[in-house]
Amino acid sequence: MVKAVIFDWDGTLADTKKAVVRSFQKVLVEAGCVISDEFIERRMGIGTRKTIEEALKDCNVRFDDTMLENLAAEKIRIQARLTNIVSLFDGAIELLEELQGRIKIALETMSSQKVVAKLLSEKRIGGYFDVVVSADEIFSPKPDPEVFFVSAARLGVAPEDCVVVEDSVFGVRAAKAAEMKCIAVSSGAYSREELQEENPDLMINSLVEKERILHFVFGSM
Repeated sequence: MVKAVIFDWDGTLADTKKAVVRSFQKVLVEAGCVISDEFIERRMGIGTRKTIEEALKDCNVRFDDTMLENLAAEKIRIQARLTNIVSLFDGAIELLEELQGRIKIALETMSSQKVVAKLLSEKRIGGYFDVVVSADEIFSPKPDPEVFFVSAARLGVAPEDCVVVEDSVFGVRAAKAAEMKCIAVSSGAYSREELQEENPDLMINSLVEKERILHFVFGSM
């Protein structure tokens, strides 16, 4: 029985692509790494440090843990200044309003707490979530299911009673690894076809498909 819905943030509820890409590119270029925007976009969801590490390896730039930590911290500082170019996806508020008070809601993100807290305040949507879990609280990024296990535990709900809403293949894989039901939305960097290959329980094009989402969530109760 579904008792909670766990939303991803980047690419699922909010269009953060420009801010994420711009902040990564600034620190990577300064580190001597020239990478495509697509390289970054297709790694949204695996965490800041992991993305920087993979980019530096691709550019054959030597690095150590201290360099990774410094670049990640600078990327977060830059992204926190770019919240003005972030917008919620159509249908996000309407969906959250329908769910609030009827079921527990969590927000999970591989962005830092500093960034997501500022965005939730500015967009005035923090009140919809019973729990917010950020990258700062997670040791292993997606596709490891840790972030979903932490979210469920803090909600007081068993993993099998959760529905995850995700936009990336990493997120869908993590949800399936946690044995949670998963709704995949093709609003991020991955196509509908790529997401369907991960076998989500429901596939949608956008959050505007509110009735399909609500039927899936409450029809399982």
